[in-house]
Amino acid sequence: MAKPLHCFNPNDIRGRLGDELNPELAYRIGVAYTNTIRPSRVVVGGDARLSSEPLKMALTRGLLDQGVDVLDIGLSGSEEIYFATSHLGLDGGIEITASHNPIEYNGMKLVREGARPISRNSGLLKIQHWAELDNPPPANQKKRGHYQKISVIDEYIQKLLSFIQPQNLRPLKLVINSGNGAAGHVIDALERAFKRLNVPVHFIKLNHHPDGHFPNGIPNPLLVENQLETAQAVRTHRADMGVAFDGDFDRCFLFDEKGEFIEGYYLVGLLAELFLERHPGSTIIHDPRLIWNTQDVAHRCGGKAVMSRTGHAFIKEKMRQENAIYGGEMSAHHYFRDFYYCDSGMIPWLMIAELISLRRQPLSELLSRQITSYPVSGEINQRLHDSRAAMENIIKNYQPQALSLKQTDGITAEFSDWRFNLRVSNTEPLVRLNVETRSDPALLKHKTREIMELLEQSEIQAVV
Repeated sequence: MAKPLHCFNPNDIRGRLGDELNPELAYRIGVAYTNTIRPSRVVVGGDARLSSEPLKMALTRGLLDQGVDVLDIGLSGSEEIYFATSHLGLDGGIEITASHNPIEYNGMKLVREGARPISRNSGLLKIQHWAELDNPPPANQKKRGHYQKISVIDEYIQKLLSFIQPQNLRPLKLVINSGNGAAGHVIDALERAFKRLNVPVHFIKLNHHPDGHFPNGIPNPLLVENQLETAQAVRTHRADMGVAFDGDFDRCFLFDEKGEFIEGYYLVGLLAELFLERHPGSTIIHDPRLIWNTQDVAHRCGGKAVMSRTGHAFIKEKMRQENAIYGGEMSAHHYFRDFYYCDSGMIPWLMIAELISLRRQPLSELLSRQITSYPVSGEINQRLHDSRAAMENIIKNYQPQALSLKQTDGITAEFSDWRFNLRVSNTEPLVRLNVETRSDPALLKHKTREIMELLEQSEIQAVV
């Protein structure tokens, strides 16, 4: 048995280039995927990282050697792989991406037929087992797979536009920050579609062209330093909204007309409200980190709010179980029943743009009630030497006074007028803290500081 592979996470593959992920391992993953899923036809694509193309081609060789036909859509986001897998009726799809991780990382998101996610509980552990074998299965002597480059961009754009009525869009000026360019080709295709339809939307494009050197920094709009450019462009151009994407654009981050960054949590509530207006009585899925606003919206709009574990594989599974119309995570992942229960970073901002047009209200006004009613800390990331000890210290301090304290997805503690979730990241050596209150910014600030001080105390003890 070869040494264990550390790039396999609960929901995807993510690792440091060289020792944790390299072309040789990518080839073995292609072989392992084939022997686990038994596909006949698979679609592959990759983000703008310099390492994505060689990893994709090594993976492709592994698939071809096992007799699998491979369709390559080239530069793409994860949701384009989800779309192609389902739209073309393929047996699976693999996107080469490390999403928002630094440049020295890369990874893979894997799906089977119908764009169903492959997680640790649904095949990823078996793929890891096959990839770790000292003697992987030999090449298929009877048949080598066929390789073909294809494009599904036109069909994909039609699918995106099916979530709105383009004729509803009034004249809008939108700042679009494609990070390091992976999303640029989709924005261009949407722009062409809008022109054909005489839709009066004007794009102000930032960091639009793909550049795997990451000259604009890590493609992570959650980093405050990465928000400044989009915010300033919104103010400078007096735009109606700003949109920024992460590395594989399965998440979008919005800025209101004032250039203020909008927490993803509030967009979950806004989209839930929109879907429940269109589909009364439907089910909305949400994650456990921040919940009160989403539950309030669902109750007020006559819908049903159902909680899921954090993570795209868990959300997608729960979406299917509940036949939910929409699901959202405060981390800016948004899932849609009519997009194969998958997440999309393009559909949310299109729907919000239509909503701004129909209601003739700026985004800040559309969200003001939610932000006032349920102020949040924003996700705070903290590196710790001993996260287990820190978590135990948090439990010790808050369990006696909490109305409830659960440990099914990190630590979630609830009190009469505030609550928090603290969990260890699946993809980075961090703990992530989220705090919310009921209309009490002062309490929010106090409790956030209190928890952070406890984490810092644990860190000092771990270092000593």
